[in-house]
Amino acid sequence: MQITGFDYQRVPVAEGVSLNVAIGGSGSPVVLLHGFPQTHLMWRHVAADLVADHTVIVPDLRGYGDSDKPADTGETYSKRTMAADVVAVARAFGHPRFALAGHDRGALVAIRAGLDHPDAVTHLASLDVLPTLDMWDVMHGASAAVGFHLYLMAQPPGLAEKMIAAVPDEFFGYFLDAWTQNPDAIPADVRAEYLRASREAVTSIVADYRATAGIDITHDTADREAGRHLTMPVTVLQQDWGAALGYDAAAVWRKWAPDLDHRTVTSGHFMAEEGPAEVIKALRDLLAR
Repeated sequence: MQITGFDYQRVPVAEGVSLNVAIGGSGSPVVLLHGFPQTHLMWRHVAADLVADHTVIVPDLRGYGDSDKPADTGETYSKRTMAADVVAVARAFGHPRFALAGHDRGALVAIRAGLDHPDAVTHLASLDVLPTLDMWDVMHGASAAVGFHLYLMAQPPGLAEKMIAAVPDEFFGYFLDAWTQNPDAIPADVRAEYLRASREAVTSIVADYRATAGIDITHDTADREAGRHLTMPVTVLQQDWGAALGYDAAAVWRKWAPDLDHRTVTSGHFMAEEGPAEVIKALRDLLAR
């Protein structure tokens, strides 16, 4: 499936690795990164609006959708590697500087891109995640059951892949059901595409999550200890996780992003599909800062 009105290209980002990328429009560039268990299609409503006055670049992350899925060698799916992919894609289209928005896994990649490439990322939006270190910090006790998949996919290679591959549609479909307040926001054909893409990417999806319990912690810890932060304007859209898990989400984010606009949404996790108007407004407000 494709986003209506967008052109599609395969863009080389590293030796032997190319990403499937949708691009449309003209004007200042905005890159949109999808989450789990989705593909670039999750941005279809938002992209259709932004394309009126921006160049909108919407890739499948490495390991997801129709992008390449290289074997994991330790840092293949680190957010640092995946962030470098994003910078390479933007440069391939002639944009050394760009605004960046990410949801879920894509938001973790966006955060790393903002930390590693501050001269490239002009504005940054994060949808419904905490930075990696803070995510692990707040997951404790019975409340951590909501993130059972994080712990499953953090295990050494082998077991998690076999378990998920045995019932992939049930596994990935569980999150599409449990994390949405409006099932109609993900139509049957889009849901089928998400399941198809995830079914074909079990190994690389697990590798992405495993990195977040390993090498990504190493990279983020180094940044925290060095006092690095996101220097560009940042907008965060989140469900009200803080109330459920007992922390101040805005305060957590402000440690990383001094120029912060933190907003709590009423939609479910898949907010770009459930509440696209709210997401579009937040992104347009961000781009005006």
